[in-house]
Amino acid sequence: MYFKELIEKYNNKNIEIYVDMDGVIADYNVGEPYNFDKKRPLYSSISKIEEVSKLENIDIHILSLTKKSIGIEEKNQWLDINAPFIKKENRHIISKEENPGIPSKELKLNYLKSIDKTNKIIILIDDDPEILKYISENLNEIILLKDTVLVD
Repeated sequence: MYFKELIEKYNNKNIEIYVDMDGVIADYNVGEPYNFDKKRPLYSSISKIEEVSKLENIDIHILSLTKKSIGIEEKNQWLDINAPFIKKENRHIISKEENPGIPSKELKLNYLKSIDKTNKIIILIDDDPEILKYISENLNEIILLKDTVLVD
């Protein structure tokens, strides 16, 4: 199902969309795990998310991980420049450095479990099939979408 069709299906409900950054709205820099400010914005994905964010029943969030805590600031600066329509309070960037030994899929699952889902549709857009599979096996109240839904 295409992204816009899915959104239209739930036009009478409040929807929170959680978007991963790396590989979804920011291109990977092979060999450069840090220096997030140098990552190339994926403008077509960003523009689709921005278009959807203008709908009255949609609230866009970022749900991203960073290896080092400094990445939180770097990712926020990148968002300020490339996706300023995403409110600062809706940016959930989790440091793996502050959560040693916890796998990425577990960090995202734990965050998603903590969301108040009352009277809301929750959607996660991510590019990592392992994370999507893990969440689908452990949390069935969330609609999971591969990043390719942003590409028409």
